[in-house]
Amino acid sequence: MKLTLQEIAKLIDATLSGDSSKEISGINTLIDADSNQISYAVSKKYKESLIDSGAGAVIVDKKLIKHCTTNTLLVENVYLAYSILTHKFKQQQNINHLQAVSMRIKAYNNVTIAPGCIIGKNVTIGENTSIGSNCVIEDDVIIGINSIIESNVTIQKGCQVGKKCVISSGAIIGSEGFGNARDKNGQWHSIAHLGSVFIGDDVSIGANTTIDRGSIANTEIHSGVKIDNLVHIAHNVIIGRDTAIAAKTGIAGTTVIGKRCMIGGMVGIVGHLTIADDVIVNATSTVNRNITKPGIYTGFVPLMLHSEWKKVGLWITKLDKIATLLKIKLKNIK
Repeated sequence: MKLTLQEIAKLIDATLSGDSSKEISGINTLIDADSNQISYAVSKKYKESLIDSGAGAVIVDKKLIKHCTTNTLLVENVYLAYSILTHKFKQQQNINHLQAVSMRIKAYNNVTIAPGCIIGKNVTIGENTSIGSNCVIEDDVIIGINSIIESNVTIQKGCQVGKKCVISSGAIIGSEGFGNARDKNGQWHSIAHLGSVFIGDDVSIGANTTIDRGSIANTEIHSGVKIDNLVHIAHNVIIGRDTAIAAKTGIAGTTVIGKRCMIGGMVGIVGHLTIADDVIVNATSTVNRNITKPGIYTGFVPLMLHSEWKKVGLWITKLDKIATLLKIKLKNIK
């Protein structure tokens, strides 16, 4: 898919400044985009990346347009414009490419594939790998050697699974991420996710776990990671080597978890956070800030109005200082 900047400007209702005939072949981040790709900037924290970007064009609002050094598309709502454009560059799975295993089995050596599986085009499956019944393996998927894919697993278009991996029944790899932009009427517009999922070697993924594809870059599960049943990993999450995650944990988008971490059951991790190596998070905790040092962390706060929660949280962090001050005052009174 290629679109001229004039076509894109019309599609997203933008004011174009620059070469209207320039062709754009994809979307990328400000840092990684090349001259044939378009990017976007939603806030001033991206100012430096915007100035240095090699993108062929950038979608911006009036607050950032002065920092652009390339073709610009000026809009009122950058995130909404981006959401509309993503669907033009999304390469959907062609259902006509999916064929019964009997039509594909000759393409693989020393691979066991159970009845009921459906496999797309350009799929690579390593030797000594087994695929359980009723799996769906979409186009351009790569599965390494000595892996076990149990029954009813879906691995969606373009995802990569390393060697010696185990993916348990009902897991979905490469599902669409949860991203939406709101228009001025309060209606939601979905964002198409253009990235994929990369899974390293010796990774195990539990039953009914879902791992979303990245929005632009990939979601990454590094080698040695162990993931329990019913875990949700959102778009662009990166999980470091040898980390273990227990059941019913949810990790929001663009969070980076370090190496050798242990995440207890039913933990909630909000998006855009960084968790250091060798961190343990106890079960049912909520992680809502960066964790910069190794250690054991626990977080339990009752549900309340957010305005009240901010006050409570402030006092909790000062309790040790208050207790120390009270001891000093009591000692002086005596």
